[in-house]
Amino acid sequence: MDLEYTAEERAFRDEVRDFLADELPTDISEKVRTGHELGKDDHERWQAILHERGWLAQTWPAEHGGPGWSPVQRHIFDEEAALADAPRLVPFGLNMLGPVLIEFGTPEQRRELLPRILDSTDWWCQGYSEPDAGSDLASLRTRAVRDGDHYVVNGQKTWTTLGQHADRIFCLVRTAAEGKPQAGISFLLMDLDDPGIEMRPIRLIEGGHEVNEVFLTDVHVPVANLVGEENQGWTIAKFLLTHERTNIAGVGFATRGLARLRRLGTQVVRGGAPLGEDPVFAARLVELEARLEAMKVTNLRMLSAVQAGGSPGAASSMLKITGTQLRQDINDLSRRALGPGAAAMPHELDGDLAIVPDGAEATAAHYFNNRKLSIYGGSNEIQRNILARQLLGA
Repeated sequence: MDLEYTAEERAFRDEVRDFLADELPTDISEKVRTGHELGKDDHERWQAILHERGWLAQTWPAEHGGPGWSPVQRHIFDEEAALADAPRLVPFGLNMLGPVLIEFGTPEQRRELLPRILDSTDWWCQGYSEPDAGSDLASLRTRAVRDGDHYVVNGQKTWTTLGQHADRIFCLVRTAAEGKPQAGISFLLMDLDDPGIEMRPIRLIEGGHEVNEVFLTDVHVPVANLVGEENQGWTIAKFLLTHERTNIAGVGFATRGLARLRRLGTQVVRGGAPLGEDPVFAARLVELEARLEAMKVTNLRMLSAVQAGGSPGAASSMLKITGTQLRQDINDLSRRALGPGAAAMPHELDGDLAIVPDGAEATAAHYFNNRKLSIYGGSNEIQRNILARQLLGA
C-alpha cells in the first residue's frame, strides 16, 4: 500500500513506528496481544503517553488540543498502532463527545470539558441504546422533562461500554413527544454519581465485563448540560454515528488479525506439514487478504475525499459492513486453524502459554467478543438499508 501514500505520509508512518517501538509499554502490548482485559490504569497510562506527545485527540483540530492530523494520517496511526498491539483508544470522550462539543457545544462547554478529556480527568461513556431502541434509535423512551433550570430524566440505557470505568455519560433523551420521533430528541451530559443513577454489569459470552446497563430515576440534570438546541439531538447523533461507523471498519485490526493468521499457518502442523500448505486453508487466507486490500483502497479513497472537504456519506456504512464481516471471518478461520486449541480462554492458559502457537491465546476471546461487531454502531442490516436508500433510491 506504500504506493498509495505520498512521501510525506510515508515519513509520518516511519515516525509513528519509531514512536510505538520506543514508547508503547511492553506489559500493555502483551495484554493486547494475548487477549487479556485491560484495566483503567492501562488505558490511562497509554493515553498519558500519547497526550504528552500531542497525539491523543487525533480527530481534533490543533486549536482545541489535537495534532491537526489529516484523515490519512489518522488512518496510518490506527494501522500502525494495531500492528504494534497498542490498545484501542477509548473513543467516547476523544472520538465521540470531543468532536460533538467542537461542532455543537457552547464556548463554555468546550473550555471546561475538552481539557478534562485530554488529561483523563473525565472518563465518558455513551448512553444511546435502550432495551427497545438499538438500531432503531429513534424509538428511544428515556424522557427528560424541563423543570426550571433542570431536566428530570427517567429511563434505561443498555450496552454501555466501559461504563464501569466512567464518571460521566452523554445521553440521548426524549424531550418532546409530538411529530416525528427524531424531532423530539436532545443530547444531555450527566455525572454518573448523581442521585438516581444505577449501573449494573452485563457479562459477555467470553466472560468479560465490558458493557453495562444504566437505570435513570428522577435524575436532575442542569439545563446548562444540554449540548446544542433542545430537540436537536438527532442531528448530533447522526454526526457522531457517521464517524463512529467509519472507525468501526477497523482496517488496522483486520491487518493485525491477518498477520496472526499467517503466523498460525506456519506454526500449526496438520498431517506432518504446516497448515499453510493445505490448499483449502491457503485459498481462504488469500481470499481474506484480497478483501482486506480492497477495503484498504476503499478506505483511503474515502479518507482522501474527506481530506478534500467531502463527507464520508454512504461509504461509512459500506466500510462498517465490509470491515466487521472481514474481522469476524478472520477470527473464524483462526479458530478453525487451531482446532481444539481454540477452545481455551486467555485466563485458562496463564502459566503455560508455550503450549500454544504465538498469538493463539487470544483466538477464543477475539472470536466470541467480535460477534458484536456486526451489531453495534448500527447493525449491518440497518447499514444495508441506508445504502439502499442513499445509493439505489430504494
